[in-house]
Amino acid sequence: MTKITGIIAEFNPFHKGHEYLLKQTTGLKIVAMSGNWMQRGEPAIFDKWTRAEMALQCGADLVVELPVTVSVQAADFFAAGAVEILSQLGINRLSFGSETLVDYNEIAQSYAHHQKEMEAYLQSLPEELSYPEKTQQMWGKFTSLSFSGQTPNHVLALAYAKAVAGRGIELVAVQREGNFHSLDLDEGFASATALRQQILGLTELSALKKYVPAQILHNYNKPATSWEHYFAFLQYKIISNPAYLEEIFQLNQELAVRLQRAVKKAHNFTELVELVHTKRYTKARVRRLLTYILLDIPRDFETPQGIHVLGFSAAGQKLLGQHKAQMISKIGQKPWDPLTQKADEIYQLGNPEAGEQNYGRRPIIFPSPVK
Repeated sequence: MTKITGIIAEFNPFHKGHEYLLKQTTGLKIVAMSGNWMQRGEPAIFDKWTRAEMALQCGADLVVELPVTVSVQAADFFAAGAVEILSQLGINRLSFGSETLVDYNEIAQSYAHHQKEMEAYLQSLPEELSYPEKTQQMWGKFTSLSFSGQTPNHVLALAYAKAVAGRGIELVAVQREGNFHSLDLDEGFASATALRQQILGLTELSALKKYVPAQILHNYNKPATSWEHYFAFLQYKIISNPAYLEEIFQLNQELAVRLQRAVKKAHNFTELVELVHTKRYTKARVRRLLTYILLDIPRDFETPQGIHVLGFSAAGQKLLGQHKAQMISKIGQKPWDPLTQKADEIYQLGNPEAGEQNYGRRPIIFPSPVK
């Protein structure tokens, strides 16, 4: 049986740690990548086409896009949506980086056998706990797992274990290398957070060459984007139509009131998140809710049926041929996913130099065909 390995990623931005993961991954490599909006509730620092090109240059065979209603979600829902897309493409392995190398396949089997009890326990926990706190308590009760608070990829890996349970997909964890929590550019692998901080600080590209694969360093010259490019748009949306907030996905009345008060005091996006978040409503959740407001994500939505292709290698092209019916390789007058395409248009408001993100764009072919 051909090994088809899936990788769920943001590559925000792509760096040597991501290259290492791809090199450690065997078989045909399919990446399900977030588009222009990230899981933590923020715009991508570089647009989706730039990041897809980076991935292809560093070993990916096929890059497909996660719709915005999957990419901007809490870990469990992000993982479930991404795994569903990769399953449709026939993956039999899922590879990911983790700070903790436990037997994730055993955890997936345990969840498959005890899913009802685990989910019932999760629902029984006090409302004042945040969702991450509830899930950690659930894992602690039904397994021997414990959490240090410094293992975000481990937490995401557990979401992958839930998502693949009963699907016959093998989980392959790769030990993360380097000081992946540091905001400084230390020796070894730098974190994506540190790189974003440096890029937005207008650091010379030469300062980043230790941490970025040489063949993609030129892509770091592309226009960079952050929440500050959108803060005025967000303020306007919250202030101009308070009743509209009640129509937004996952936004309750308590949070709507907090937002309406805080937005008049905050001078920037970071301050707004600080003013709104509580123990129950984590900063990540608040950032996602603010993203839903900016992007007009409604309470009820449908995820698209087709799979949007961002790029492929020769090996990836062969796989595409086996899934022609569900693959979307060019967007014309008919939208692939109206919500994702509207989110991309809003992304362009803050990053106009990124260019058109959908209509007429064709997948990146790597290496480029000889003309």
